[in-house]
Order: sequence, then structure tokens, then C-alpha cells
Amino acid sequence: MFNVAVFRLKDMLRYLVVISIAIIVVIVTTRFFRTKKQVNLNINLDSQLKQVMEEKYAETIETEIPLINNLSNNQEKNEEKKEIYKNFLNTQISSIKSLEKNTNKDKENDLEIAEQIPDEETVKTGVETQIVTNNPIAENFNTQYKNVKIKNGTSINLTQEILTPDITIENKNIIIYHTHSCESYTSSEQYPYTPTGNFRTTDLKYTVTGVGTELENQLKKYNIQVVHNTNYHDYPAYNGSYTRSLATVENILKTNPADIIIDLHRDAIGSRSDYAPTVKIGDDYAAQIMFVMGTNEGGLQHPNWQQNLKFAVKVQEKAEEMYPGLFKPIMVSENRYNQHAGKYANIIEVGATGNTLEQCLTSMKYLAKVLSEVIK
Repeated sequence: MFNVAVFRLKDMLRYLVVISIAIIVVIVTTRFFRTKKQVNLNINLDSQLKQVMEEKYAETIETEIPLINNLSNNQEKNEEKKEIYKNFLNTQISSIKSLEKNTNKDKENDLEIAEQIPDEETVKTGVETQIVTNNPIAENFNTQYKNVKIKNGTSINLTQEILTPDITIENKNIIIYHTHSCESYTSSEQYPYTPTGNFRTTDLKYTVTGVGTELENQLKKYNIQVVHNTNYHDYPAYNGSYTRSLATVENILKTNPADIIIDLHRDAIGSRSDYAPTVKIGDDYAAQIMFVMGTNEGGLQHPNWQQNLKFAVKVQEKAEEMYPGLFKPIMVSENRYNQHAGKYANIIEVGATGNTLEQCLTSMKYLAKVLSEVIK
């Protein structure tokens, strides 16, 4: 009879050990995934897990103890066995408390690290702004609306009525694409690359396409919806770039209606490869930006070119107020440049061949800030 009781006791202890190990594994696994995915999750392991373990051990004890009692009439031995179970349970609960303490400590450390991470850079306003272009090309313009300068390359008389930016932007979605996706800049220590053409590369992260990605990221900080297309349109063939990019935009518009459509380029001045139009904003050196706006004078249908132009004037007027010199004079052309695709479609040229990629990336945070003020 005594031997049977010992055998039962050994089985029960083995059963309790297996349960304890399983629960500890669950706790460790939970801790691992909780610290990875949910730093702020606040679970009271002490109360919940203690309750679970107490229920499990109580159930086991209630099942096994009657058997032992039936096998032995020695009350002292039964009390001794209960004490063993109690001590074993307390040991496991202490282990759980230790795990909880470590988990909370890790969580505190994670929060401390998070607090040390600086907030996203705030785009400064009201800072000193100065054009600092080395060997600049003469700035030509022949029309002006308030503080916005315009180089009119058409025979159209750009009246004050045409230029007044009396528009209300209702659809705040923006499409960004690149007719000349492979346009690149002067290689720098921070962004070195191997050209696959004259200031061109098929590695798009070093091109105006990469600048478009930065503009997209900056705009999203202001909760502006952006669709950024990074397709090649000028590779493997340069000819036909505008035809291919128009097809891309029209396809996007089928599912993403937008009025503001930006074809982001780099200034393609070929006579001066070192030309780097630059503006200093506070301590930042940023590439200058230029709107290139089309009309219907080239013979192609373009009924909304005046709306496009009003948008450019509205944006540049705000830019001159916030960051004078960020924009060069608006260039108005007789060509259409696919701008019939949208109510406020435009070309924005960022920097020129002499600028570095970092200067152009810097420009995007200021352009995004200006756009956020215009379309809010």
C-alpha cells in the first residue's frame, strides 16, 4: 500500500513539473513577442498567471490527494505531502514574479530609448534666406505678378487676370511621376554613383526619382495623400518619354483621381555642367526649384493651362513669402508637357547638373512645407 502511494506521488510531481515548464515556456515566449511588437502592453502577470497556476495546481491536487488519502491513513504524511505541493507552487509563483519584473524592466528600458530618439525635424520658417549660387546664370524674366517673377516664352499676353491665383484646391491628392526618370546630379561623397550617361543613371535612388521619393515622404508628414510612380520613361529609349509618361498618368488617374500632378525633373541646362542654383535657408543649402508651365500655343489641345499656371503662381507666391529665392522665375512655354492631364498639372525642376543629390533632397522638405500651406 505504501509503495503504491509513493508511486502516485512521483507521477503527480512529474506531472506538476511538466506543467510548470510548459507555463514558463509560454511566459518567456509571450514576453519575447510582447517586447517586440507591443512595448506599451500592460499585462498583470502576477494576478492572471498566478490565478491560472493556482487553478491548475489545485485541480491536480484535488485529483491526486484523494487517491493518496485512500492509500494511506497516516494524516501526518498527507499534511507533509500538501506542504510539498504548497512549497512547489510558491517556488513557481516566485519565478513568474521574477519574469514579470524583468519584463517590466525591459519595457521601461524600451520607453527610455524611445524618449531619447529626437522628434522629427521641424521645418523652420522665418529664417534668413539667401541665393548663394556660384557663377550664376543671369536671371531673366519679363512678366511679374506681385513678388512672383515669370519668364514668358510665348506670344500670349499674360494678364493680371490670367495670373491671379483665385483658385480653391478641393482635391488634395497629389500624383508625382518622372518623364525623365534617369536624370541625375553631380556625384558627391555622401551620394557617389556611376553614371550610365551624361548626368544620367539607371540607379533611380541617385536620380530625380529618388528626389521624388523624398518629396513623397515629406508630404505625407502633413497627411497629404501621394501616389508616386517610379517607372522608367526615358530608358531604354529617351525619345517618346512624354508619350510613355502620359500613359502612366492616365492609368493612375483611373483609380486615384487627383488635380495636382507633378512631373518632377532636373534642369537640363547643357552648356554649364557645373551650374548649381543654390539657396541657403538658415544653415541648409538647398537646390533652387523652377516651375515649367505649358500652354496651348504649340497647337495641342490644352484647355486648362491657365488653371495650371494659377496653381504655380499660388505656390510660388507662398514660397516667396516663406523662403525667398527657393524658386527661380516660372518658365512659361508653348509646349503642353502632358499638363492637360490635370487641373493643376505642372513640371517642377529641382536643381541642375551641378547640384548634389543632398542639396536636392533638402529642397524637398521646404517644397513640401510650402505645398502644405497652399493646399490645407
